[in-house]
Amino acid sequence: MKRTISIVLVVVAALVVAVTTVQPLYDQIAYVVTLTVAVAYAWARVGARSVEFVRHTPAHRSQVGRYIEEQFTVRNTSLVPKLWLEVRDLSELPGHRASRVVTSLGPRRKRGWTVRTLCQRRGRFRLGPVELTSGDAFGLFRITRRVEATASVVVYPYTVDLPAFLPPGGELPGGDALRRRTHHITTNVSGVRDYEPGDGFNRIHWKSTARHDRLIVKEFELDPLADLWLFPDMHSAVQVGRVAESADEWLVPAVLMKEAPRVLEPSTEEYVVSVTACLAKHFLSRNRAVGLAAQSAHREFIQPDRGDRQLGKIMETLAVVRARGQVPLAQVLAAEGMGLPRGTSVVVITPSTDLRWVQVLNHLRRRGLRAVAVHVAASTFGEAPASDAVLAELALHQIPTYVVRNGERLEEALSADRAMLARRAG
Repeated sequence: MKRTISIVLVVVAALVVAVTTVQPLYDQIAYVVTLTVAVAYAWARVGARSVEFVRHTPAHRSQVGRYIEEQFTVRNTSLVPKLWLEVRDLSELPGHRASRVVTSLGPRRKRGWTVRTLCQRRGRFRLGPVELTSGDAFGLFRITRRVEATASVVVYPYTVDLPAFLPPGGELPGGDALRRRTHHITTNVSGVRDYEPGDGFNRIHWKSTARHDRLIVKEFELDPLADLWLFPDMHSAVQVGRVAESADEWLVPAVLMKEAPRVLEPSTEEYVVSVTACLAKHFLSRNRAVGLAAQSAHREFIQPDRGDRQLGKIMETLAVVRARGQVPLAQVLAAEGMGLPRGTSVVVITPSTDLRWVQVLNHLRRRGLRAVAVHVAASTFGEAPASDAVLAELALHQIPTYVVRNGERLEEALSADRAMLARRAG
């Protein structure tokens, strides 16, 4: 703005001098200054307006520790060359450095580049908009145009493969099948029906098809395995370790992430979420029906199901959930767990040292539920009570327990055998 005012004052001064004097030289100077400013302004305006900007995001899902890729293209749609064009990206994704300065963009020419960003924080982030800034050859004007080319990307929590997590024993009431239809292919065939559009060819029952002279497909029931529920503790009062407020506040240099990609934000909230994601991936890959229940700012509840679709639903929820709940874990377990049938497996992930949730979990176990606890040691993240009392209480009730500490590799902390679990809990 100040530059524009200065240029206007120079033009006005040149015109005033040309009018008030009779020297031809001043007239020529006024003409040159006025013409130069007019050409410069028109050049800058055309430079910013006659640009076609395209951004392409091949994948809108990523994960902490993986890369998200974007492709950008700018095209000069006019016959006026652009000496420079500044592309300023206003995306929310932490560490996303997509801004560029494109030089010497000729008439009807285009330029493209690709940006790969290492995802270091879970969440849903906006990509874009973009501000395009160009100017004239004399450097007098800078014109900025905003392009609302936006997209969004969801970054899932960090996960690892768990080769030896203790599987909670699951048994069905009475040992019978669930008698519940499913769209998944299992070993339990319940009957046959006519083919419908969308049925896979691997469901076709060829003998019945040949007998009835029309396509007949098999119907399946769920395998006789009990459901498994994950209970991540999202109570804000028990969390330790500060979660970054701004997008770029907590970032690990990309070089270090390549060397140690298992770096997690040093907070119990992030460890609880990542452990929950690891367990969901682990059990769903073994064809278990997994559900999730948590109390954040509002209730998060996902009914048990199998398959990749269920994993996507759980990961979508864990990507955006925050530890802003006001309900203690003991109340969440009492409210959600009392309605679970016998034989259901329950895995609790919490940094809480309150003994009441252990008592509720033990009450559920005495009702016939299978219980496993994953305790995130809050004292290793900052000032917090020691975990000795809660671990002793869990050992007293013979509840298998994993302990996860700050900086510990999740695949090691969650892959202990039963003997190690007993020693840790004791």
